[in-house]
Amino acid sequence: MNPLTEAWQIHNRINLYLLEHIDEANLNDISASKGRTVGEQFAHMHNVRLMWLKAADPLLLESLVKIEKENINKDGLATGLNASGDAIAQLFEKTYTDGKVKGFKPNATGFLGYLVSHESHHRDRLCFH
Repeated sequence: MNPLTEAWQIHNRINLYLLEHIDEANLNDISASKGRTVGEQFAHMHNVRLMWLKAADPLLLESLVKIEKENINKDGLATGLNASGDAIAQLFEKTYTDGKVKGFKPNATGFLGYLVSHESHHRDRLCFH
């Protein structure tokens, strides 16, 4: 496993740890960001991953499904985040040799930085609802 994949997997475990400690009833609470609910914040993180996979390596997207607002539940979020997290890890494994992620500049390390920053921002929004 390369260091980018390892860093990504650590980051994804933090998302899953947070989700695990949120009561199902609180997924409908409104967070501070754009009026999204807590569940919608997690769904957004998953769905943005899918958007990037579609651009960078559509084959990794094959079995993944977007999480729609009306289908948000804790088990579905955990399943989705695990699956999209694994697909992003596979992307890092595939791109590690040349350091390029199709559709993102400058390189895979920058892409990791973008993903961690984006998702950390949304985790922060969960803490201030």
